[in-house]
Amino acid sequence: MERKARIRAIFTLSYPIVIAQVGGIFQGWADTIMVGQYGTPELSSAGFVNNVFNLCIFFLLGISYATTPIVGNYFSQGKYGKVLSTFRDSNVVNLLASFFIIVLLVILYLNIDHLGQPVELLPLIRPYFLVLLVSLPFMSLFNSMKQFLDALGDTKTPMWVMLGGNILNLILNYVFIFTLDMGLLGAGIATLISRAVMSLVIYVIIRRGKLLRSPNFVKAEKAVDRDGMLSLFKLGLPISIQLCLEAGSFNVVVIFLGWIGAAALAAHQIMNTVCTLAFMVYYGIGAAAAIRIAYFRGQGEWEEVRKTASTAFWMCLSSGVVIITAICLLSPQIASLFTTDEEVTMLFFSFLPCMVCYQAGDCLQVIYANALRAVEHVRAMMLSAFIAYCLISVPLAYVFAFPLGMGAVGVWWSFPFGLSFAGLSYYALFHRLTKRLSSTPNTF
Repeated sequence: MERKARIRAIFTLSYPIVIAQVGGIFQGWADTIMVGQYGTPELSSAGFVNNVFNLCIFFLLGISYATTPIVGNYFSQGKYGKVLSTFRDSNVVNLLASFFIIVLLVILYLNIDHLGQPVELLPLIRPYFLVLLVSLPFMSLFNSMKQFLDALGDTKTPMWVMLGGNILNLILNYVFIFTLDMGLLGAGIATLISRAVMSLVIYVIIRRGKLLRSPNFVKAEKAVDRDGMLSLFKLGLPISIQLCLEAGSFNVVVIFLGWIGAAALAAHQIMNTVCTLAFMVYYGIGAAAAIRIAYFRGQGEWEEVRKTASTAFWMCLSSGVVIITAICLLSPQIASLFTTDEEVTMLFFSFLPCMVCYQAGDCLQVIYANALRAVEHVRAMMLSAFIAYCLISVPLAYVFAFPLGMGAVGVWWSFPFGLSFAGLSYYALFHRLTKRLSSTPNTF
């Protein structure tokens, strides 16, 4: 395949993913603004509960990621019975994973009085917590079916469903929060309903779609397979752990920033919000590359597997250069959108060099983490992620910030080290693996 064709294929798959993810970011901002307009106690309560749920959401997302490489591999080989069986297995595995998380969160809920939260916020926290708890199975099912469609090369359908869900969520937010005067509980009910509707809509689309109604799929229907479920779980669990290690390290450094002061936290929040836009582009390109790599892996075309990963990385880096340059040039205007506090603004500016320095490492780790998932080689990633985030990033954040006296800027200077180590480790793992497999194509 020519380089231009490769770029075109990745772009066609990636832009719907990017649009959907960016839409989700803006919907999250709108949620925060609406709850904040209703009241400060509601905003504080939402922040606490959402932070508790974030790590669980990453875990469930990791379980769903196992669907794409397995389905993509079977689909490329024309094993349509296996494709449909994996669809069913994936839904069951993701649903069971959500029930496991619910059990853990119920235990946490029963001990919520002992978590040191202000007593006056508990009446707001409890009902919101429970409503979000009920929404987790719907979210898990949607994730499973989204990854299934992605594996078949249909990234546009999940995009439209996600954007529709975001719009529904905003409308319901306004109705429940303000019109019905339900406040934070209303925001939770809006989330529950939108997640349920999204999972139902995408299921109906899949079942009524032309692809699964074709003779190949109709004749090849299989029942839920225990071995298939076990394969999905064995692949998904290491991915979940890797994602949680990364997300958890960022949660820990937020604690460090809280020790430094409110201005450091505010500046971090602004920079993190801005950088998320760049990360969503990287994520979209990485997810698209994983779809293509899973397909070529099923065909045994290992040279194309390597070239697809390399092309995706350079697309990612090129996009990053454009986005980060724009952020740097517009940094005064960006800061003024979020704050009028001079101390916060100056801290935001001081984070810019750190942010620029970690982009190459971030591109590497996003692309090659997705590439390793696509070839179902994820266990070694757990060790690399543990070293990168738990032994490098978090300790350096503490050392730079406190013993070396660099403060909040020191925390941000730890990011290039952790992300770059992760990216280089994943890159080395991927190339070592694909080189070995290209010489022994019957390994899988």
